[in-house]
Amino acid sequence: EVRAAESGGDSVQAGGSLRLSCVASGYTNCRYGMGWYRQPPGKLREFVSGVDPTGDTKYADSVKGRFTISQDIDQNTIYLQMTDLNPNDTAKYYCKVYSGTRPPPGCKFVEVWGRGTMVTVSS
Repeated sequence: EVRAAESGGDSVQAGGSLRLSCVASGYTNCRYGMGWYRQPPGKLREFVSGVDPTGDTKYADSVKGRFTISQDIDQNTIYLQMTDLNPNDTAKYYCKVYSGTRPPPGCKFVEVWGRGTMVTVSS
């Protein structure tokens, strides 16, 4: 069973930095996409950043220039380095592991969410 587990959430002051981690488990030798989403209190979940199976990265406009996603392929892990945080970044951050509609050869279709890690930014 494929799983995703996030860590690194915390409470910080505006202008501060945090690094989130997401470790995926339950598979080997498959290159899946992994991404970060967030859900602010009382709002819908939104895309933050992701790395697709080819290694290409994407960012939401609201975090470009402040957040950086990186990947350790061997460890099935992604990181989200967040800098210059502001109260609008307050949210529960979720990791998603996905195969897309065409899984890599020999790999299963996967779309799995972690339980999330909370980031609170105070002004």
